[in-house]
Order: sequence, then C-alpha cells, then structure tokens
Amino acid sequence: MGITERGLNRATLSRQLLLARERLSVLDGVRRLVALQAQQPASPYLALWNRLAGFAPAELDEAFARRTVVKATLMRITLHAVAAQDYPVFRAAMQSTLYSSRLGYRFAAAGLTPADAEELVPPLLAFAERPRSAAEMQGWVEERVGAAKKDGGWWGLKAYAPLQHVPTGAPWSFGVRPSYISSGIEPPAAGRAGDPEALRTLVLRYLAGFGPASVADVAQFALVRRPLVSEALAALDGAVVRLQGPGGVTLFDLPDADRPPPDTPAPPRLMAMWDSVLLAYADRGRLIPAAYRPSVIRNNGDVLPTLLVDGYVAGVWRPVDGGIEATAFHPLSAAAWDGLAAEARSLATLLAGREPAPYGRYHHWWAKLPQVDVEVRTLPVRP
Repeated sequence: MGITERGLNRATLSRQLLLARERLSVLDGVRRLVALQAQQPASPYLALWNRLAGFAPAELDEAFARRTVVKATLMRITLHAVAAQDYPVFRAAMQSTLYSSRLGYRFAAAGLTPADAEELVPPLLAFAERPRSAAEMQGWVEERVGAAKKDGGWWGLKAYAPLQHVPTGAPWSFGVRPSYISSGIEPPAAGRAGDPEALRTLVLRYLAGFGPASVADVAQFALVRRPLVSEALAALDGAVVRLQGPGGVTLFDLPDADRPPPDTPAPPRLMAMWDSVLLAYADRGRLIPAAYRPSVIRNNGDVLPTLLVDGYVAGVWRPVDGGIEATAFHPLSAAAWDGLAAEARSLATLLAGREPAPYGRYHHWWAKLPQVDVEVRTLPVRP
C-alpha cells in the first residue's frame, strides 16, 4: 500500500484538525492533537483556535487552572501542553532523553552527577507540592549544592524532574516568569533506561495525531533515538501497518486511521508560532516547501507564524496597525486571499481580548525575509 506526497499532506491535516474545525471540548481537542508546543504562551491558544469550532479561550484558561491540561517539558525537551492524564506516560517515555540531555554535559560541568539528581529529585518534588517561583526553586537548589553549582543544577533538574508549570495570570495563563509545581507522579526510576511500554503508547498516540510517519519522524517528534523507536514499532507489529511513502520511504500508521483523498480541499489557516505540526517530523516537506524552510524556521530555532494555503506553508503573518500583515512567498489566488482575510478577522477577535501582538518580540525576523517575489498585504480585521 502506498501514499503520495499530497495524500500524506492531507492525512496530516486531517489528524491535526486542519481540514475543518471540529466541535470538541478543549480537553478532547488537546488529546486528539497529542501535544501542543507551549514555549510561547499564546501558541496553545492559537493552535486550538485554528482547529476547534467555537473555541473559547476561557475554557483553556480553566483547563490550565484546574490542571486537566498541563504545561511541562516533554517531547523534544520543549515545553508542551498535554492532557494531564497523558502526562505520566509521556514523561516515562521520555526518560532516556531527559536523563541524557539534562543530566549530561552542563549538569556535569557544574560538578554534579546523575546520582546527585536521583538524590535531589524526591525532596525537590516535596518542596514543590505547592506552587514555587523560579527564584524559590533556584534558592532551594543553591542551599543543597552551593552557589557555584546552582545554575547548572537547576538547569538540569527543572527539566529532568517531573515538574509542571503553574498558571501565573493573564493574558495567556503563563507569563515570562515561570512558577512550578510537582506533577504528583513518582520520581523517575534511576538510570537512563526508559519505559518500553510507555514509549509504545507514545508511538501509537503520535501516529494517531500525526501519522503516517517514518521511524525518523517519530524519533524527531520525541527526540528519542531511532533504535528505540524501531524496537517500539517492532513490538507493535499487528497494531500498525506499513505504507510506502514518497521516495519509497517506509511509513507506519494505524490500520483504520483517516487518510483522505489527495484532492480533499484544505482551507487557509493562520498558524501559531512553533505550531507542533510544523515540527513533528524529520521530513517537514509534507507541509513546508523546501525553499521556504529557511525563512520560516530561523537558524536559532524560532518558527515564525505561517500562512497555510492549500495545506502547505505559503508565507508568514504578524499583527500590525490596521490588521494582520500577510507575506506570501508566491502568488495566491483571490479565493486564498479572501479566506485568509476571513481568518484574520477571526484571529483579531481572539487577540483583542488578550494581547493584540503576541509575537511582537520576534518582528525583527521580518527584515531578514526574502525581499523579492513576495506579496505583502495587510488584511483588515474589520468588515
């Protein structure tokens, strides 16, 4: 069984609720989407606005406040918003990656060892049974390891320990000064070995939300070593099927997963900065044309807010005085511009009640965008 490049694109859009907004609760939406990139506070809100019919941002506020949706360091060692019920298994699946990355060089350079981390994590979690500011957490670490080891120690522990972020207020639940709380799960098992069953669960959830995908794609999504992913997929034989993807690459998917026809219409969208669907694959060509990738994904890892037209990245956007400025990297049809204008009006309504320019600190990238063969329009946000 094979799948074309365009068929792969449409399957991805379908799993990520980008072919049509669906009427789901915030919690059900987050679970369907698996995990939302959340290092920028506005992005989970914009991600759900793009995907859920009638999305009410206050519902996500409440989910964060009640901790039915939680923000924590998980896949790709990056902040994600996930359903609280998914957090324990996702965290267990990430054990080997978090151990290697956060108890490695920088932790060791501070004069600390993984054994030190295993000794420190349980009392650190006990200290964080109620919300603690970053300063309080750093102070706690300093008291136990000394001032010289504090920075490296806290850098490793804040991601390795099963801590979650605590909402700190408007406009997007979380601000630039994080606070932390214990997740309530047991400290991770000693050592770098992950939980194979948890990794298999994560692989299945990933395929449900982002498939079809290759071994390299799954490894990129979680930042888990490819041999571990291959072992997980081998253990799932019978629960997954193989497809031949573009270029003959072997892809894996769930047997009954939705794979719409390649000619399925895809509506325009104004995607959040660091939207998960742009980062969840080793081969990002399923949504980002190769020529546009350097403009969209900057050399420091910043991923700009993008225009999605006919299912593919076609440019970038930012709020400006008078509307949403859209920069298209190739000519767009009148229908595409009309669709983007409708999205801009809806987005402006969402932003007006929160933060009119949520990504303002990243506007310096616009001076580095291609200056030829682009069309820039300000999409008015009032009819």
